[in-house]
Amino acid sequence: KLIKKIKVARRDADDSSAGDSSPETAAGVESVGYGGGFSMLDPVRALAARFAPRVQATSEDEESGDSGEFVRSTDKHEREFLEKADEELEKVNTFYAAQEAELLGRGEALIDQLRILADVKRILDDHAATRHARGSLLGRSRSMRAVAPPSPALSNSGRYLLSGLATPQSMSDGSVELQQAQMTEGAAVADEVMAALERNGVSFVGLPGKKEGSGRGGRLQLPSTVRIDIPASNPGRAALKVWEELVNVLRKDGAAAFVHRKKVQHAEKNIRDAFMALYRGLELLKKFSSLNVKAFTKILKKFVKVSEQQRATDLFSQKSKRSSFSTSNKVLQLSDEVESLFLKNFAGNDRMVAMKYLNPQRPKNTHMITFLVGLFTGTFVSLFIIYAILAHVSGIFASAGNTAYMEIVYHVFSMFALISLHCFLYGCNLFMWKSTRINQNFIFDFAPNTALTHRDAFLMSASIMCTVVTALVINLFLRNAGASYANAVPGGLIVLSAGLLFCPFNVFYRSTRYCFMRIMRNIIFSPFYKVLMADFFMADQLTSQIPLLRHMEFAACYFMAGSFRANPYETCTNSQQYKHLAYAISFLPYYWRAMQCLRRYFEEHDINQLANAGKYVSAMVAAAVRFKYSATPTPFWVWLVLISSSGATVYQLYWDFVKDWGFFTPKSKNLWLRDGLILKNKFTYYISMMLNLVLRLAWTESVMKIRVSKNETRLLDFSLASLEIIRRGHWNFYRLENEHLNNVGKFRAVKTVP
Repeated sequence: KLIKKIKVARRDADDSSAGDSSPETAAGVESVGYGGGFSMLDPVRALAARFAPRVQATSEDEESGDSGEFVRSTDKHEREFLEKADEELEKVNTFYAAQEAELLGRGEALIDQLRILADVKRILDDHAATRHARGSLLGRSRSMRAVAPPSPALSNSGRYLLSGLATPQSMSDGSVELQQAQMTEGAAVADEVMAALERNGVSFVGLPGKKEGSGRGGRLQLPSTVRIDIPASNPGRAALKVWEELVNVLRKDGAAAFVHRKKVQHAEKNIRDAFMALYRGLELLKKFSSLNVKAFTKILKKFVKVSEQQRATDLFSQKSKRSSFSTSNKVLQLSDEVESLFLKNFAGNDRMVAMKYLNPQRPKNTHMITFLVGLFTGTFVSLFIIYAILAHVSGIFASAGNTAYMEIVYHVFSMFALISLHCFLYGCNLFMWKSTRINQNFIFDFAPNTALTHRDAFLMSASIMCTVVTALVINLFLRNAGASYANAVPGGLIVLSAGLLFCPFNVFYRSTRYCFMRIMRNIIFSPFYKVLMADFFMADQLTSQIPLLRHMEFAACYFMAGSFRANPYETCTNSQQYKHLAYAISFLPYYWRAMQCLRRYFEEHDINQLANAGKYVSAMVAAAVRFKYSATPTPFWVWLVLISSSGATVYQLYWDFVKDWGFFTPKSKNLWLRDGLILKNKFTYYISMMLNLVLRLAWTESVMKIRVSKNETRLLDFSLASLEIIRRGHWNFYRLENEHLNNVGKFRAVKTVP
């Protein structure tokens, strides 16, 4: 922008100098031009007169300016440009230095942790081999039942058995000497591990124990626990805690202590992930450096072309080339070292395997997915038209005698339709996130080489609906033909879907299916698993899919009870157990989400998590009151529904707008919004707020008691369920937009792994 100002100012100055000529010059030109004729040297004289002041000013600046300062430009825009460029250079330098120091500190801590891990594994392996050798000798020299020794390949078994440490069975022998020897060796292992830690710069707060007697048989006076002195700023805090626990287990109860290999594997996995995150950060910092070098080079070329301030440009260019972000090679050296260590310790010296982890590449997009989306979509539309015609001809929806068919078809196929709609909206979310450069893979911690794209989500949605409508048409054909097993078609569709979900073969997005099942496990057992972004985001999706869970309940009851043979669907709709289960299912998503908030509160001590849990508790109360009102529609319960549901809605709207979307920021430059907006049109945000408000009020339909027929009631319920899913898909975009802007504001581009 400043260069454009310089260009415009120079053009205006040239125009004014050409128009404003002095009277003497004008008279001379008139006498020479018109009286004495035209001279060939006139253009040269005019050009020299035009540039004379500029050359003179430049030469004066060169004479008066010091070698370390920029040339003072006579033009205010040129001075402003140089000052702004100097300010930007200083900002880039400061940021680069801070990030470089942080990454170097993390790299140093990681290399220390890797060295500790190698030492601990060596100690455990050595003692395991000694234990095996001693057990073999004792077995040959004594005719007593010895403890089964571990195999030489112990490092690949389920756990480490430390040298001299017996199994629980051997501990019941009552041999005081054996117990004393085992305790001594357990302490010896602990001492070796502590020595290895101290060699790598780790200091202990608790002092080591001292022996009462001499030799290996002396009794140990051990403190109950020792503690590693871990500074609060140490990047390897969490990893050091693992080694602290290991030492204390050995010192406390060495006689019966099994050090599970799982703990060492956990430490190894953490260090591997931390190396991957560190490498990613180093690569980003290298790109940051190269892009800024290119940016300063290009902008200076434009500046010298417009302003002709060659000396000032050369001085600034030399300063930028001497800057730390341009000259420092510490990041390059650490990157090479990380790559070498990862290659040696985690990839078996296979560079292809190492780079697969360190620099995963997204698979190339093919047109096949787009073709399949179009194929399945066209097939779905064609089959749906065929089904509508057949249903109209058969009188399925008009006849009162087809209640059983409608009950079965409505529940089973509505379930798949809602899943397909959610997949479609997730595809729309992925498309919008990609268009607006929102890094959802980083936010959800998804691997870029296996993460879904919007085309993949559209393919899932189209294939599900194509399969569902195909089953609908087959079911209707069989029913019109009088086949007794026509109602087994929806059950077959459910079995096919479940088989595809749990299929172990690498077909139909296996990594995504396994990730989905892992997240669902974390949600169901939410108090017992650490809550990640993907976990509570999926739990929020489930709060919008309560009708889907009820449809799944009916399908499970109908087909698992074998009701489809005799067709008594009333078994699953009229029983009290079914109604009570439906009541519980309405609570489950809110309960899971509240448990996640409580888990995060106990981990993070953030009071906002308690407030968020209160939001889901209020939703549970409102759902319970509405359920009771549907059973006993009295005026008292009407008022309770209005009060509880209104309170829960206000609570939810506040959390949507203020906490999840980040709107209503005080003193924001955008009215009722936040300072950072990704979408250019602010009016879109206001429309979205109104849409979210209207769709949050869909519960009012349960109070209105609209009098419609049975089929129309089902259509209305399905429409309301679809609107809630649409609201959730609409909410998803702004939720991740706010999260992305928070990451950008805090310069979070690499996950922090302990």
